[in-house]
Amino acid sequence: MQLSVDLKEKSYDIIIERGVLDRIGDFADLDRKVLIISDDGVPMEYVHTVMRQCPNGYYHIVRQGEGAKSLPVYEVLCRRLLELNFTRTDCIIALGGGVIGDLAGFVASTYLRGIEFIGIPTTTLSQIDSSIGGKVAVNLDHVKNIIGSFYHPSVVLIDPETLRTLPGRHFVNGLVEAVKAGLIYDASILDLFEQGDPKAQVDEIIYRSLLVKKAVVEQDEKEKGLRKILNFGHTLGHGIESVYGLSQLLHGECVAIGMIPMLENEALKARVLRIYETLGIKSDVAYDPDKVFDVMQKDKKAQGDSITVVKVREAGKAVLEKIPKQQLYQFLKEIKPQS
Repeated sequence: MQLSVDLKEKSYDIIIERGVLDRIGDFADLDRKVLIISDDGVPMEYVHTVMRQCPNGYYHIVRQGEGAKSLPVYEVLCRRLLELNFTRTDCIIALGGGVIGDLAGFVASTYLRGIEFIGIPTTTLSQIDSSIGGKVAVNLDHVKNIIGSFYHPSVVLIDPETLRTLPGRHFVNGLVEAVKAGLIYDASILDLFEQGDPKAQVDEIIYRSLLVKKAVVEQDEKEKGLRKILNFGHTLGHGIESVYGLSQLLHGECVAIGMIPMLENEALKARVLRIYETLGIKSDVAYDPDKVFDVMQKDKKAQGDSITVVKVREAGKAVLEKIPKQQLYQFLKEIKPQS
């Protein structure tokens, strides 16, 4: 399967194909210096598979987790490129999940004012969501993605075979973004979670979810309007993740929590909770609403005392609504932690 993201001079292809990890050269120029950026959670067999295809390849492994998206790690990578005498004609390969895509993409966007990078996402979360859209960033202190830019890869290669080594919790974590895609744009995606085993249909789930994000990004690359619907569940979710995500909760788990209060239809809410139960996702966890709200005050979507949130009243249809920031605090208070 292949998708083309039409962004004029910044357009690129997304290839979804089992075994494509062994055929990178069919879609990208590897006859130059290549730095593979990955983390210690990615099996080294994948790194070696890519290295075998790069005559002038190098790799750099960072520690797995959100902590890798930091200015110190960013500096180490830039220094590595400088030591290796990388030029604007060389490239970076982001091999891993969403953290690696964000980190490697941000390095590529800023080193020499921009060099090419190739995205090879290896998790459900990155294959379903962060592999497309061009948002790259690092964190500062406990604030997620506060330093970043819009920078697109030259090509994205998705090999669903890489998901076979993904721990079960991480596999499910990424599926939350597909549930989100169904809620905000294409309600038929929800059917894939209610009819049969989602794991057996993961190729189709990836493809259909990317069709949603492609359609939205092509209409609104820089998040001036429509693209804001992709933040569904992320306003509350990012707040929780900023406080607890480095050690306790995964991104998708936080987004799952954040979506529930923004569903303004009790029948739909019950339907989503059934999907969560099938996937084994908790819809609420114990957290300190005061700590979370303090972090949310710095949310990039905030404007003065108000913030724009995404709500869903009917599956497949999202609306943007500006609310007082204080109302978010009430949402946080209303989410009951499980005992």
